[in-house]
Amino acid sequence: MQGQQTSTLALAVFSAVLGSLQYGYSLGVINAPQKVIEQHYGRSLGVLPEEPLLLSENGTGTEKQEVHPSVVMYWSLSVSIFSIGGVVSSFLVGFIGDLRGRVKGMLMVNVLAVVAGLLMVMAKMWKPHVMVIAGRCVMGFYCGLSSGLVPMYIGEIAPMAYRGALGTLHQLAIVTGILLSQVLGLEFLLGNDYYWPLLLGLSGAPAVLQSLLLPLCPESPRYLYIKRGMVEEAKKSLRHLKGEYDPSADLEEMRREKEEVEKEAQVSIAILVRSSLYRQQLFVALMMHLSQQLSGINAIFYYSTAIFERAGVTQPVYATIGVGVINTAFTMVSVALVDRAGRRTLTLIGLGGMCICAVAMTVGLVYLSVYSWMSYVSMLAIFLFVCFFEIGPGPIPWFIVAELFSQGPRPAAIALAGCTNWTSNFIIGMTFPYIEALCGSYVFTLFAVLLFGFTVFTYLRVPETKGKTFEEIAAVFKKGRKQTPGTKKTGTETGTGTSTELEQLKSDSHA
Repeated sequence: MQGQQTSTLALAVFSAVLGSLQYGYSLGVINAPQKVIEQHYGRSLGVLPEEPLLLSENGTGTEKQEVHPSVVMYWSLSVSIFSIGGVVSSFLVGFIGDLRGRVKGMLMVNVLAVVAGLLMVMAKMWKPHVMVIAGRCVMGFYCGLSSGLVPMYIGEIAPMAYRGALGTLHQLAIVTGILLSQVLGLEFLLGNDYYWPLLLGLSGAPAVLQSLLLPLCPESPRYLYIKRGMVEEAKKSLRHLKGEYDPSADLEEMRREKEEVEKEAQVSIAILVRSSLYRQQLFVALMMHLSQQLSGINAIFYYSTAIFERAGVTQPVYATIGVGVINTAFTMVSVALVDRAGRRTLTLIGLGGMCICAVAMTVGLVYLSVYSWMSYVSMLAIFLFVCFFEIGPGPIPWFIVAELFSQGPRPAAIALAGCTNWTSNFIIGMTFPYIEALCGSYVFTLFAVLLFGFTVFTYLRVPETKGKTFEEIAAVFKKGRKQTPGTKKTGTETGTGTSTELEQLKSDSHA
């Protein structure tokens, strides 16, 4: 097949992952200016005197003072409301993606990002705690939609040979956004008393650029052909994306998938959850997303600064940025490897390596007071933990869901997987401080056990999707369903069973 890579494909992928960059920036931006923003909250709430904020060199204030409970409450809400917005909107990904198409869907939701950015950049003009919470809520709602629409669009336009590498760019853009927010959040740049509203408000800036570029990008040919039945438009889209070539093979594959979709009817989230036809794919998809969030990666970022301080690092904020650099670098490694080594292999290596690092982290923390050099063991474990995460468990769950499902159930599956991801993210963010207080130095033992379980699950249940068409991947799960005790492996019997299930799905969708 000719013309697999074109400038139009590059533009389309770049334009789409601007939404991912925005998601990553919004995830990381709230951490650096915490002390500064808390001071503004306190003055707005009347629990701190109305006076200019005096900052030390590290931007944390000249004196350490206890934070008022009302400030703590509003700050916690400022952080957590982002995830709540994402949980709610993730259910709407399928609806938005199918309403007017993937490109117009991403274009429409950019309105939310711009509104959120404006609310936060104007935080000083009214009550900062109200403006920031409102802006973070709207931005979370946007990111919940974007984190589903971007992998869906890239998965549908990517040539099969590059589907993994292009899908990994979603995660690369996220970690790049996190790193960018860490750098801009330094006290001498924007993480200070004067510029923190601009720091938060810049989270809406990529939406402006994306809104200018998306109209130049072709719609997903799979959406045009399978969802809308627009064959000629799909053919034009393929030629825009892949150059001048014979698209008959791609169109034939879409035709077969369209026939399957017509048998399946439209699959809603409720039908997807109840149907045994998709149960194996759904279980794998949800477990992949759970393994990403319950791996302890967010806890590592939460705990890294304290460990660096214990190790005697004078500027732990720069060490944390170093973790962000490694985060980004090893995501690039995953981009290079994912279509060579395969999704399953990289996920197994990543989860297994993280499990070993979690054990090393526990040993380092337990013996930190006995052997001073154990702090360096902990530091090395942090860096390696992040490396293993970005090799597989970080990027792969985002795009493998689109590979596991055909066009009919794909939007519902992506919505459900996204909701699982956001919900588990929120739970870890809210509960980790309490778990850490309860377990102390043994806190990473819990993550080591979870990672071991996820590694075993991946080895036993997750198939390799590298180099397979959507139809071939679906056949892997169908084959698994056919192997039932006491049933002969005959085409008639299995065909009848599948047909009965499909008819049941149709009746459920019409009900």
